[in-house]
Amino acid sequence: MSEVEGFIDVIGGKVWYQIHNHKSENTPVIVLHGGPGSSHYSMQGLRTLSEERPVIFYDQLGCGKSERPNDASLWKIERFVEELRQVVETLALKEFHILGHSWGTTLAAAYYFTNPNGVKSIIFSSPCLSAPRWARDQERNRELLPEDVQVILKRCEDNGATDSEEYKEATKIFNQHFVLRLDPVPLFLKEGKQYQNPEVYHTMWGPSEFYVTGNLKDFDCTSQLETITIPTLFTCGRYDEATPTSTKFFNSITPGSEFHVFEESAHLPYVEEPEEFEKVMKKFLSNVDKN
Repeated sequence: MSEVEGFIDVIGGKVWYQIHNHKSENTPVIVLHGGPGSSHYSMQGLRTLSEERPVIFYDQLGCGKSERPNDASLWKIERFVEELRQVVETLALKEFHILGHSWGTTLAAAYYFTNPNGVKSIIFSSPCLSAPRWARDQERNRELLPEDVQVILKRCEDNGATDSEEYKEATKIFNQHFVLRLDPVPLFLKEGKQYQNPEVYHTMWGPSEFYVTGNLKDFDCTSQLETITIPTLFTCGRYDEATPTSTKFFNSITPGSEFHVFEESAHLPYVEEPEEFEKVMKKFLSNVDKN
């Protein structure tokens, strides 16, 4: 498949992008990676979607191959929405699908509710559309962990020791249950840590997936989901921190939307069940383009 890549000027710096199968005339899909402060790196396997359409990756400012300005004021959702608008404008995308994962679904929703023109469909993969609801879900998930792990997490949070090795080790236990259940962790994911930016993550989200203290902690677009008028797909893993219960709830209040659970996955079904993930994505996108 042919590909092009380059950099786009956005507020605060330059972001890197890559387009696979850029010559296809089918509707492109733009992939919004998780984080905040992660990169497209873990999602690169989704380039297989380019067998049918252009697939556009970009690393949000501050991570991956994009510039990393030392300015904490840039790490807010409004700037990331504007960044996506600038990417869409620079690439002259008249019509496109959005596939957002985790924080990428937060960004996808915030973008659509301010810039709906041209968005043909949205895939909310392991969605975080209500930070308060997410936090409540993680409180319940924590109760499923071994008692000693729960004690360590609470003590470190109460004492402001979330940067301690003890807290990090306990967090790994949570992640093994609700983020990635593969053992061992694929080598390419370990290599991808170099592309992450913890500062962005801590500023916007917090010290861990389950302890939300950043500037996104009050984000909640639940009441707006009923206004979505385009084809929408909600997916999650059976053991996902983006729980099937909450994902199904979002689906239930979004008109005409679809819902799918990846039965062998936690939060990264595109890594845990890549073939099934690809199959579900291709089916949804092709069905939208046919109608």
